[in-house]
Order: sequence, then structure tokens, then C-alpha cells
Amino acid sequence: MAPTLSLHSRTAAHPSDGPRGSAGALRPILRLTGWRRLGLAWLAGALGALAMPPFGILPALALSLSVAVWLTDAAAADRPALRRLLPCGLVGWAWGFGYLTAGLWWLGAAFLVEADEFAWAMPLGVVGLPFGLGLFYGAGFAAAGALWVRGPGRIAALAFGIGAAEWLRGHILTGFPWNTLGMALGQDLRLMQAASVVGLYGLTVLAVLVCAAPATLATGSNPRSRFGPTLAAAIVLAALALYGAWRVGPAPDPVVAGVRLRLVQPNLPQDAKFRPENRDDIVERYVELTRRAPEPGEPRPTHIVWPESAFPFLIQRDPDALAKVGAGIEPGQILLTGAARADEPLPGERLRYYNAILAIEPGGRITDSYDKVHLVPFGEYLPAPLDWLLRAVGLRQFVAIPGGFTAGERAAQRILTVPGLPPVAATICYEAIFPGAILPAGAAPAGLILNVTNDAWFGDTPGPRQHLAQARLRAVEEGLPLVRDANTGISAVIDPHGRVTASLPLDRERILDADLPARLVGGTLYGRLGDLPFGLMLAACLLGALRANLRASARARPRAGMRA
Repeated sequence: MAPTLSLHSRTAAHPSDGPRGSAGALRPILRLTGWRRLGLAWLAGALGALAMPPFGILPALALSLSVAVWLTDAAAADRPALRRLLPCGLVGWAWGFGYLTAGLWWLGAAFLVEADEFAWAMPLGVVGLPFGLGLFYGAGFAAAGALWVRGPGRIAALAFGIGAAEWLRGHILTGFPWNTLGMALGQDLRLMQAASVVGLYGLTVLAVLVCAAPATLATGSNPRSRFGPTLAAAIVLAALALYGAWRVGPAPDPVVAGVRLRLVQPNLPQDAKFRPENRDDIVERYVELTRRAPEPGEPRPTHIVWPESAFPFLIQRDPDALAKVGAGIEPGQILLTGAARADEPLPGERLRYYNAILAIEPGGRITDSYDKVHLVPFGEYLPAPLDWLLRAVGLRQFVAIPGGFTAGERAAQRILTVPGLPPVAATICYEAIFPGAILPAGAAPAGLILNVTNDAWFGDTPGPRQHLAQARLRAVEEGLPLVRDANTGISAVIDPHGRVTASLPLDRERILDADLPARLVGGTLYGRLGDLPFGLMLAACLLGALRANLRASARARPRAGMRA
């Protein structure tokens, strides 16, 4: 009886597969082993970071992922499914390590703000964080390796593995979805419109499918499998661009009547911002910028926005400073400002500090507040299981609050009620990078997203530009305008289609007066369904990869029978 092959057979692509000439050209890559293979994977990942803001070079990600496909071909070749997990996972880990190192190097600037205390720990952020987060990509490539197969099916397998890994990276251990691969498509105004349907993680699946497809140009075994994926990728890109052009349209979005915003960008140096001795100068600078007359012919501001943690003290516990701030607000105006806040402790408890947004009326009365829910690990607090150990070796969070900040309550607390404004979905700093978390379950409908932040930690690096780009995508996903005020920039007003209607550059002390764009009537599909479309895309990629495996196994059985 002729032997047959099961799903555990060696159906993964072999280095010799491909049209004449292509395998020879790739042979130096396919023959790499050990640290050489991992080194090339690291370099390919680093190249892919050029697709992220502020560069936005999409072909860099195409070349990066094509090399990753070829390296995975070699790692999976002639191995049963379970034996591919480790070699494919190592390729993915090295690729992710390189991608995140090149994309997040600017984190090192934060360690130099107080260099005498934190410079020694810089390698933990610049190398250690990408090293650890690379494990998510390792898991994604391992999952893809288990599904790896000759031909276009492996592109679907890679989209499934990376898509699932990126979603996990955005959720596990508080989540860190910075520079998720979908941002490669989330910078161009037309291409980003798909986020209104599938969200950031859906864009990630599309980005992998589109950018990994050219790998088959060098490895396809027939014209259809060689050129078909790249042609399909070009069609997808064209369709996304056409949909985006149609969705944005030529006309600007309407504005909210009776609202005139003033964003105050004080450009305070980070090393001076939190010094108590600067308190009076800081308050006076804010008040002076707030009271500047508008340009001739421009309406008077109705709502003032100050950035994250505007004061180096607890303003609600300082009546004199609060009165001075209140005196700087004219009748009929409302101030929305970042500020540290503290609750009165219960007997025997320590004082709890919150990173907050306060709404303040003329005279200094605080009318509403929001406490930051999603705190930055190591920046605003030390993770509880390790905080005692980290403090024992001399490490503390960057913001010198005793015990760190306390996270605020969740859900409906995010919505601020501000006279004269639609309901405000409040976010502080990097809370704006989390898709689907702007309007959590149970929250009231919102009319705008407010994001106050302080990117002075990172200087004039890609960091502030990446932060703005990711916050901008939230406006498209939710169909809401975004009002973003940053201490050193980039401050901006963005309409619900992602158009930047007004902005201030980095490292400038300026004010920005602008109208408030109206929310999108009817909202967005992503706003209603969340990550369901992404889940369906992930399932489709998985089914496509499984189908390719079944077809490869079916083709292998007759050949095995003839050999027997």
C-alpha cells in the first residue's frame, strides 16, 4: 500500500522552490544559519521601522517583510510543523527586536532628563524593552511557521501570526501598541480611512498582506503564485486609496458653532518643569499666554487648553495659585488643564496622587475632573510585583511622586462635562495610542477627543511625531475630532477624517486659536463594532493558510505514492 502524508508532513517551502534564477539569487539568504540568520532578521526589522512616522517609507516595510518571509522559508524548510516553531520563532524575535530598537531608540532621551539618576538605566529602555517586546513577534512568527507552506499561503500565515501578536502586544501587561505595523498605512490621509472600518489592528493585517506579498516575486513556482500576490497587493492599495479619497471628499468638515479653542503650548524645559521653585514663573507664563489678544478679526477664545501636568504642585490644594489661574480666565471662558491631583487619604492610608485633567471656571472653581486610567509603567509607577525590588536597587518612576501615581477609575469617568462643549472624551499622554479604549463600554457618547500630553521627555526626536500620528488615527477610528495640547508640541486640532486643521511645531512657545470640528454624523463602523472586523480578518487569514496547507498535503500524496 502506498504511503501517504499527513498535515505534519514537510509542506513548508524549501529553499530550492521557485522559478529559475530566483532561487539562485536568494541562495545566500536561504543558506544562512545561526546568528547570521538572526542578524539579517534584525537588520530587516530595523529597516522596516522606516515605514513608521516621521518617515513613512512604505517600500521599506515591503523589503523588510519580504526578507522576513525568505528567512522563514529557510527556517521552516523540510521540517514538520512542530519542529518549525523554534527556528521560525527565533527569526520573528530577531526581526521584532530590530524593528522596535530602530523605532523606539528615542526613548533614551527620557533617561537623560535627570541623567545623574537615570542614565545608567538607559540600556533597559533602548535595548531591554525591544528585546522583551520582540518575544511577541517571535510568538507570531512561530504561529505562522506552524502554518508555513509553499506559495502565497504563507503570506496569509504571516498576516495571521503578526496580526495576533500585535493585538497581544497592545493588551498584555497593560499593553504597549506603539508603532503597531498598521501605522505604515495609518499616516497617509487616504489610506488611513480604512481604520474607520477595521481599526488599527485591521490595518496591521492589511499592511502585512500588502508588504509581504512581493516576497513571492522571487520564490513563486509558477506565474500565478509568483506575480498574483503582488498584483493583488497593488489592487488592495489602490482600493484603499480610492475609498479614502471618496470618504474624505473635497469639502472641509463643519465646525461646532459658538466654540473657539485656544491651545497653549508653553515649551517648558523638562528639567525645569517639575521644580517647585519655578511654580510662580510657570503659572505666570500660562496666564500670560492665555490672556493674549486674538489676531485682528478673530473671535475671542471660549475654551482654553493647557497641557499635561501643567503645574509642579497640587493646584487644588493651593488657593492662591488657583485664584491666580482663575483670574487669568475671562468671564464666559473655561480652562481645561492637566494637573497632578490628590485625594484626602483615609486614616492610616498614604496620600494618593492622580495624573488628571481639571475643568476650571473664572474665579478658580474646579467643575469637573478626569483621572488618568492607563498609567505609563516605569514612567508614572513601578509595576506592583516588582516595585519593592526595583526601589531596592535604586530605581524609581520618572515622575517623582511618592509611591507613583494611582490609576483612576474606568468607563464613564472618561467623559468630561464642560459648559459650551460637546461631551469630552478625555485622554492623557499615551492613553491616546490605544485603539478601542477612547470610548470604553458604559461611557456616554462623546463629541470630541481631548488629549493633553508632555512630550518634552523625548526632545526633537521621532517620538513626539509618532505620538501625534497615533493619536490622529483615533479620530478616524471613532469619527471624532481630536484636540491635542502638548507642552513642547506637537499641538494640533484634527477633524474626524484625520485632517490636521491647525497645528503648532515642536519646541515653540505659542498659542493656537482654532475652531472645533464637529463629530461625524452617524459615527463609524469601527466605533460600533470595535475589533470584530479585525477578528474576522484574522480568521480569514488563518483559514486561508489552513486551506493552502490542505491543498499542499493533497498534492504531496500522489508524489509520495509514486516514490513508494
